[in-house]
Amino acid sequence: MKKYCFLLIFLCLAGYYGQSQDMADMWDSTTTKNPNKHIQWFKDAKFGLFIHWGLYSKLGGTWNGKHYYGSGEWIMNQAKIPVRKYEQVAKTFNPTHFNADQWARLAKEAGVKYMVITAKHHEGFSMFDSKVTDYDIVDATPYKKDPMKSLAAAARKRGIQFGFYYSQFQDWYEPNGGRNTWDYTESKKDYQRYYREKAIPQIKELLSNYGPLGIMWFDTPGGMTKDQTRAFVNGLRKLQPQCLFSSRVGQGMGDYKDFGDSEVPPVPMEGAWESIYTHNDTWGYIERDFNFKSPKEIIQLLATVASRGGNLMLNIGPDGEGNIPYYSAKFLKETGDWLSVNGKSIYGTTAGFIPKQPWGVTTEKPGKLYLQIFTRPNNDLLLVPGCLPQVNKVYALDGGQPLGFTKKGTDLLVDLSKLKRTVSASTVIVVECKGALPAYQSQAPVTVSAAYDQNLIEAAYAKVSANAQIKSLTYSHYYGDWKHTTCVTDLTDTTDQATFTVRFADKGDYRLVLEYSCGALSAGQEGQLLIGGKTFWYRTLKTGEFNRKAPLMFIQHPVAIYTVDKPGVYKITIKPATDGTPSKPSKELFKLKSIIAVPI
Repeated sequence: MKKYCFLLIFLCLAGYYGQSQDMADMWDSTTTKNPNKHIQWFKDAKFGLFIHWGLYSKLGGTWNGKHYYGSGEWIMNQAKIPVRKYEQVAKTFNPTHFNADQWARLAKEAGVKYMVITAKHHEGFSMFDSKVTDYDIVDATPYKKDPMKSLAAAARKRGIQFGFYYSQFQDWYEPNGGRNTWDYTESKKDYQRYYREKAIPQIKELLSNYGPLGIMWFDTPGGMTKDQTRAFVNGLRKLQPQCLFSSRVGQGMGDYKDFGDSEVPPVPMEGAWESIYTHNDTWGYIERDFNFKSPKEIIQLLATVASRGGNLMLNIGPDGEGNIPYYSAKFLKETGDWLSVNGKSIYGTTAGFIPKQPWGVTTEKPGKLYLQIFTRPNNDLLLVPGCLPQVNKVYALDGGQPLGFTKKGTDLLVDLSKLKRTVSASTVIVVECKGALPAYQSQAPVTVSAAYDQNLIEAAYAKVSANAQIKSLTYSHYYGDWKHTTCVTDLTDTTDQATFTVRFADKGDYRLVLEYSCGALSAGQEGQLLIGGKTFWYRTLKTGEFNRKAPLMFIQHPVAIYTVDKPGVYKITIKPATDGTPSKPSKELFKLKSIIAVPI
């Protein structure tokens, strides 16, 4: 197994981010060292479909004439709707447009390999026929049918692994369930009674009555010690030993790691893991939300996640009638069209050994390196850096067009001029090699080339000194619409530095742009950019304060033009220009997201 570079600070993300993100499970390294023997199908799958569907889907983000934005499935919490009023929604919930076969067919056409649907979300309503409660879709609604039965069967019929989401601790309907503070007093709750009387019996129903499950996807753990969680997990595993448990079961007891909502690690990670994104800005249906990711965005996100060794599970939110939003269906099918041609570069792959390049990312299989080209070089000469073994042939995955190539030192240069320019989200080039592929090049310099309109030198690739840190900053646009950006932080004194090792592949003039976020207290300070023996000065510009419940705003601030006389490896250092004093302590310079090198 390859030894990947870990950004230790990045992994200190295990704080509670908000909805669907209680990552206090403190992921246990033993899961990576001793993986579940049933995990391989999951690691090969790469692409999953998440479905959030419940009573909140009927409300569509509106309560008593007021519109709510963000996470539609949290409307009961956002509006502080009393249980007795919210349960009345069930009396009008009648999703007669639901068609299990159509949903499963869409999943198949989209190219997904597994499907997870909400059996019970935080609202406490069960979307299956539960004997534990009458607050379920069969007993409490005019629909009177169990959609989970037919969906499980339809998914398996098409070879799609099927699984359930279950909110095991947070339940706003139950007096002893977690985190309804507007109807019930939290300090008076008996969490263990809730687990005994509802959560555990219902999970047993799901594991017993719906055939073989690929995944039980837990969420927001709480109310149990590590020993209690271990007993909880061990007891449930007896029902379906082959079923995988997500890391949000808590206390490091899961079979694979789920990152925070809309979060991807910046470098490859060992072990089985998953990034979860929603197709628009909400997980549960909101009728006003049209911020759907395009097929191009989905494909490039999928390829990026695969290039770091993980899976992407993309969420859609059907409405209260059982309809999948038009653009979700349309864009998923178009994603599937790309995968039907290029799926070999995604399914069953591992992380590529070459770090992110100006043109895109890489995935691999034994003897094959897949180049996922998001941005084609303007000169049609693709530079692939880094210790490739003997190359036998290079060709386009779509159509098999052979491509000319040359080796120059440790570089591979691929001639794309014979390849027709298309609007594909990712053009995939296959490099067939003799012998084993190298390990991930964690120390490789970041490539900058004049063949691209701009080159990103991201914070994740910095080497920091003194008090400077690399952190993943979490913030939101709408309620629960979490974002994550890796930045260099805590640049306060001149010894706090971020140094980037950059390979300029071409000589010429380059404009160097700092992309950063800067609060009012940090604005107006002087900083320095050092490269090739030259120092460039600048003064920081205010963008706004860092607030986890608001957008984090970045500015692209041009600070230098540097002439590269000779291609090669250079160091770019960012640091404050002055130190603080006892009477005037230093402030953070800014939160640095990237340096952008723009060829002139």
